[in-house]
Amino acid sequence: MNLTISVVLLAGIALAVVLRLKSATLTGAVIALLFGFYLADTDAAPTVNELVTAIADAVRGIGN
Repeated sequence: MNLTISVVLLAGIALAVVLRLKSATLTGAVIALLFGFYLADTDAAPTVNELVTAIADAVRGIGN
């Protein structure tokens, strides 16, 4: 029986563990970098980009 797990899923789980443990190490930074790198190569990248842009616009609008 073969089990296929996405690298993005594995990196996301590892990043969640690192954040949960509050481990600010070089390993944590590398995991975050890899997660972002692989996430950018998925179909979720445009949605994530739109979400970040919307949040930035909302924060920018709070001061006005």
